Amino acid sequence: MPTRPWLPTSPNYPPRGRPHTGPAFPTTVPKTTVTYQPHLLDPHAAEPQPVSPADGKSFKLPELYRLLDCRLVDVVRLSDELILIIDDEGKFREPAYLNLLATYLWHQHHPAARGFDAIVGRAILCHDKQFR
Repeated sequence: MPTRPWLPTSPNYPPRGRPHTGPAFPTTVPKTTVTYQPHLLDPHAAEPQPVSPADGKSFKLPELYRLLDCRLVDVVRLSDELILIIDDEGKFREPAYLNLLATYLWHQHHPAARGFDAIVGRAILCHDKQFR
């Protein structure tokens, strides 16, 4: 069996001849940047399509209008960090296409909406910091 000197349960820990004086593991965790790949949820597509903001940071209204093919957007909060950006007038379009995936995600986070409302048209699933 290979030795694992980084594990406190290893027979080589602490190193022989030297007493252990510090913590077994680092007390500070390095900061990491969590990135989330936004996805376009299109009722006509079989799978979500990855999309990215033009500036690489956050979506601006003109690009959302183009991606969602709409004139007015609304934000549906799913969690503290995740949002759906939807076509606010999607239900008034002819024909109106039910977005099953976006509706499913919304109902998973907001069960009270089940059976009462649905999301129609395209939607973008992204981190709330990606829309300013």
